[in-house]
Amino acid sequence: MQASNSHFLYHVNSLILLPQTNDTMKLVTYSKNGKEQLAFLVNNNLYDTNTANASLPSTIMPMLNDWEALVDVARKTEDDIKSGKLSLEGTPYAGAVIMAPVPNPTSCRDGYAFRQHVAAARRNRKVDMIAEFDQYPIFYFTNHNAIQGPGDIVCMPDHFQKLDFELEASVVLCKKGRNIKASEADKYIAGYMIMNDMSARTLQMEEMLLNLGPAKGKDFSTVIGPVLVTPDELEPYKIPAKPNHVGNNYNLGMKCWVNGVQVSEGNMGDMDWTFAEIIERCAYGADILPGDVIGSGTVGTGCFLELNGTGLLNDPNYKVQWLQPGDVVEMEIDGLGKLSNTIVAENTDWSILAQKKM
Repeated sequence: MQASNSHFLYHVNSLILLPQTNDTMKLVTYSKNGKEQLAFLVNNNLYDTNTANASLPSTIMPMLNDWEALVDVARKTEDDIKSGKLSLEGTPYAGAVIMAPVPNPTSCRDGYAFRQHVAAARRNRKVDMIAEFDQYPIFYFTNHNAIQGPGDIVCMPDHFQKLDFELEASVVLCKKGRNIKASEADKYIAGYMIMNDMSARTLQMEEMLLNLGPAKGKDFSTVIGPVLVTPDELEPYKIPAKPNHVGNNYNLGMKCWVNGVQVSEGNMGDMDWTFAEIIERCAYGADILPGDVIGSGTVGTGCFLELNGTGLLNDPNYKVQWLQPGDVVEMEIDGLGKLSNTIVAENTDWSILAQKKM
């Protein structure tokens, strides 16, 4: 696979998605003549939204900002493409330069929704499970200017001090709101995406000794994509939320491979805190906006930090693993496609870890 000149873009040779039905919608952002272009994904071809229907915008943010007025128009337009009523020449997905579905989100938050991951990580550090996890959902703000899609993830030398992936799901919002109850919050979700919350663990752990962060351990790359899937597409996979929780939940398998070797497996249905509950907390006394991206937090087994800790707990001779230059990280969530990235080292020896003052 050949990366483009920008690490925010990727030349994709294959896409793995569940079959589309006639009442659902998948949206992709790709680079067309060097510019961002929104498209419907139908039968592995991309159809530009504004070409298919002149009343639709050519990029995702205007679509999200006027979602309630445009979503039914978009869904009808996509149905006309699928039925052949609209005869258009599509761009093969396999030959397109795919970007993040939302290349420039208004903000990016990441949650902490999977109890299995939190409990395992704390057990591995030989500390008790924190009772507050079961009382309320939490999140942190990450760098929305470091959002990227499939392709190269360019890392500095300090990032390779325990460089890690994090297998997550994410949502993008489509309505402005404030003080939203969880029972209403799913209405604010435009669609779902895979998320890889990249982490430089040495930087992360060092700065969090000061009880602030994460910051430099996280702000270099957050990957979303490759496709935005609307909630109606996931209706067949809906399952009840966990007891005493509110909001939509989905039985969607989650997997990650590094260099073709599967390292993680979980399920989106194992989220203890739903996206609706996380949105409720995000919106308490604060505006949420169309284009806000929110991650689920790491699924159980969904990062090397957890896997290494569990391995060492069971076997003191366990060989720990971290991401290295040239590694290929592939993530798949049922119905949301497959997201692939290659780890690339910046050609520099500059280190901020070496600049500590005594």
